[in-house]
Amino acid sequence: MIQTAQITWDDTVLPFQLDRANIRGRIARLDGVLENVLSQHNYPPQIEALIAEVALLTVLIGQTIKLRWKLSIQVRGDGPARILAADYYAPETVGAPARIRAYASFDPERLDPAQAPFSQVGKGYFAILIDQGEGTEPYQGITPLDKTSLSACAETYFDQSEQIPTRFELAFGRSQMAGEAVRWRAGGMMLQHMPNASPLMVGADAPIIAQNDDNDENWSRANILLDTVDQLELIGPTIAPTDLLLRLFHEEQPRIFDAQPMEFGCTCSDARVRQSLSIYSAKDIAHMTTDDGSVTADCQFCGAHYQFDPKTLGLEVVEPADDAS
Repeated sequence: MIQTAQITWDDTVLPFQLDRANIRGRIARLDGVLENVLSQHNYPPQIEALIAEVALLTVLIGQTIKLRWKLSIQVRGDGPARILAADYYAPETVGAPARIRAYASFDPERLDPAQAPFSQVGKGYFAILIDQGEGTEPYQGITPLDKTSLSACAETYFDQSEQIPTRFELAFGRSQMAGEAVRWRAGGMMLQHMPNASPLMVGADAPIIAQNDDNDENWSRANILLDTVDQLELIGPTIAPTDLLLRLFHEEQPRIFDAQPMEFGCTCSDARVRQSLSIYSAKDIAHMTTDDGSVTADCQFCGAHYQFDPKTLGLEVVEPADDAS
């Protein structure tokens, strides 16, 4: 029965709305996907925890948007954890899985094992970037890293940039089921109070009604109820997201929509790496060439290794035409 539950709930984002409270939300479970993300690298525990948090935030936020291509979260700080980055790619077809990838750049010598993961980031910014693809102007919103967690920074972003009261409750860590190896599991819930929502964030599942005192009370009540959630309820794997919703919000009449499957996916390719190297001059390419006469590149997200002949890279040199006269 546990195996069936894992197949059903693992690596999904479940949209819902609370019909009697004018609140919408998402429940995410990242299990095999998170394991795939982290297995590409040998991160220390503090960095793994930060990657788990940023990956959860990315899938929860990405699934709320009518996205045609990509949503990214980037965190840059002056602490040991210099960069955290995650990308959410919208499903290419109806019913197809969305894709997630994430990585971190950090200074291992500066990490302090005695400090909490978020303190390893230091001062900097939390950014959400939305790219709807060719022919559109990318959107970027930024908020300072002046809170106590990445989740709190994301809440501040929505409150200040989108004027949408938003709440995140996340849980992640290593766990072990009977007959199963130790693995990473992560789960989280996102709530949004829909009055005054920005057009960017409003989905078909988000009815907008006039704001009043009852709505404010509904939002306060939903937050109090979410405070009662247990970390194991968020992570699962034996508790279904639907059961958790009914346990927390049965009086608010939760309406549940189709779950969005998730998978690990990276967009790197030989052609993309070649394109990124096409901006460099022959002199630059010469500096990149290794002693064995090749140019190499590694994908920071998936660890894929690429090797090229330097003669096939860099800016194309156009010879001047012969003078016909």
